[in-house]
Amino acid sequence: MDSKIEIKVTNPKNGDKVVHSVRPGHATSPSPSSQPSQSSDGRRRRQGQGNRGREGQHAGRLIDFMPFKKWVPWMIPGFVLVNIFLFMITMYINNCPKNSKKCVGSFLGRFSFQPFKENPLLGPSSSTLEKMGALEVSKVVKSRQAWRMISCIWLHAGVFHILANMLSLLFIGIRLEQEFGFVRIGMLYLIAGFGGSILSSLFIQTGISVGASGALFGLLGSMLSELITNWTIYSNKFAALLTLVLVIVINLAMGILPHVDNFAHIGGFISGFLLGFVFLIRPQFGYVSQKKVPPGYIAPSRKPKHKTYQYVLWVCSLILLIAGFAIGLILLLRGVNLNEHCSWCHYMSCIPTPLWSCKNRQVYCQSTEFGKSLNLTCISNGKSEIYPLTEENTSQVQQLCSKLCG
Repeated sequence: MDSKIEIKVTNPKNGDKVVHSVRPGHATSPSPSSQPSQSSDGRRRRQGQGNRGREGQHAGRLIDFMPFKKWVPWMIPGFVLVNIFLFMITMYINNCPKNSKKCVGSFLGRFSFQPFKENPLLGPSSSTLEKMGALEVSKVVKSRQAWRMISCIWLHAGVFHILANMLSLLFIGIRLEQEFGFVRIGMLYLIAGFGGSILSSLFIQTGISVGASGALFGLLGSMLSELITNWTIYSNKFAALLTLVLVIVINLAMGILPHVDNFAHIGGFISGFLLGFVFLIRPQFGYVSQKKVPPGYIAPSRKPKHKTYQYVLWVCSLILLIAGFAIGLILLLRGVNLNEHCSWCHYMSCIPTPLWSCKNRQVYCQSTEFGKSLNLTCISNGKSEIYPLTEENTSQVQQLCSKLCG
């Protein structure tokens, strides 16, 4: 009866040792040379090809094998559904018709979007995102709301924002979950997103930040380190490396546009790159687990499970990751602004051109309360507006000021 064994060939050349099937009364003998075949994911596999007769079909041929277990992806699609659900909850809480005179898509009722001048991404207001758990450095440092560094990666600023991120997550994440399982990829996603939040908070300390981009770049970084640490099991190594590097460079280059938090991208990428050496390590080519060899089979000569360079990368990456997170958190909780210590670092997030400016446009208003009315006056253009004084308006003064000065 045919069976499958999880093994790897030592070297794709003639005369390699492989596992032969042995039946009672049959002796083992070297099999004819076989040609290596390449699987769809780029890893080398060898499929046995011997003389097959009706009686000797099962005894003397090489065994087709599956190098690694394929996982059924369910976590990444679940993450996508959670992000979409939270976006719908955010829009429900936002309730644009109640707080704004003009809403985009007013037929959607309380799910309609803020005006384009306030949010061109078709989404909620910044005050609503702040209530939902957006990353705001002042609240993390002064109010010790460190949970915002995780909650922010589940929130999105608009339809265009969540659409781009979720398509990328499906494209990248499903392949990784199939290869390495939900535990490792889930931990990698969350830790990389947290690392992106740390670096973003150290450089961008005004306004709020939301989005899964840091975690997504962590997945990209882990793909690069996975290729490096598992170098021996790939056939077309340099083509895969060149393609992956090109994708990463293009995505990071898009981060120099205004209103894009490229520091979250960089922080997530570095975290994911280091985590890939820790979480995504594979056995070297030629290693056979003795537990996988059933009785009646002759296994090839035993090799160490991992190569020396894999252990070195694992240890160094873990040390750098722990040290980086510890130092980053200490600096953040002390209120350190790294822009004061690096005069050129802001160019990594935005490069000014004649087409756009990288400066955040600050708006200031003078507010005065008269009984049950709130009078706001924009300092930059002198416009004034009177609003009914409610608890909701009191908490949205900055939002009202932005609309008045816009």
